[in-house]
Amino acid sequence: MIDLHLHSTASDGRSTPEELVGAAVRAGLRTVAVTDHDTVAALDRVSEACASAGIDWVPGIEITSLIGDEDVHLLGYFVDHGSPALATFLEAQVADRRRRVGEMMTRLDALGVHVEPEDVFRGEGGLDPQWIGRPLLARALLRAGHVRSVREAFQRYLAEGRAAWVPRRAPAPAAVIRIIHEAGGIASLAHPGMLNHDEWIPEIAASGLDAMEVYYVEHSPEITIHYRVLAERLGLAMSGGSDFHGDDVSHGVVRPGCVPYPDEAFQRLKERWEARRGRDAGDQPT
Repeated sequence: MIDLHLHSTASDGRSTPEELVGAAVRAGLRTVAVTDHDTVAALDRVSEACASAGIDWVPGIEITSLIGDEDVHLLGYFVDHGSPALATFLEAQVADRRRRVGEMMTRLDALGVHVEPEDVFRGEGGLDPQWIGRPLLARALLRAGHVRSVREAFQRYLAEGRAAWVPRRAPAPAAVIRIIHEAGGIASLAHPGMLNHDEWIPEIAASGLDAMEVYYVEHSPEITIHYRVLAERLGLAMSGGSDFHGDDVSHGVVRPGCVPYPDEAFQRLKERWEARRGRDAGDQPT
């Protein structure tokens, strides 16, 4: 079993890297990718935990891009998480996340809904505290007693159009794909069924996209077939995963490995990476 979409406390997951790998082992997984949002802070610990547990891992990340005002998430696989170019890019992403959440907190204060900054900006799970996002603000609202659930925090305050909503700033998909490639990885379009803009996918594919997340926790069998056909038509490999976070931010309770992802699809994904790596090596000056 393989799960290529998991989140740890380095971003908005509830499990530390070690807890996450432990849950993967208990679920019978043999290959995992931890794909935290706009950070690779967990990956060294993921590597160590997987080595101790005797399972394989793929260095991963999930990076936010924008088309208009809408988020387009791109998964990076087989990335060099020590890449200086990737580090510089992610510093800018994290800085804007902090700016955005700070503005949301100002709007909440104006509504008489206060949370202490240290309760939002503190790190979780002993990891880099620089990452910040709406889920952490939602959890702070829950701890402060302003809402009864993380879901309610989004519905009342933090979702688009709600009272504390602040628009995101992020690069276009082509720029994110480029930085993933520069870091030695391949790029997969995350959960296309949630994006709900199939008309954008051919243009994203033309900008260098390598794969699409066909197998996903909120894709019905019919939607999975739809995106499998589209991926084949566009010449894309296919990724898959549970998008496990461990709370109710997006899709209720899910478990690592709950999405069947075929071994042959993972093999083709690896072959796509190896082919790109070979092309990139051939482009280097001699």
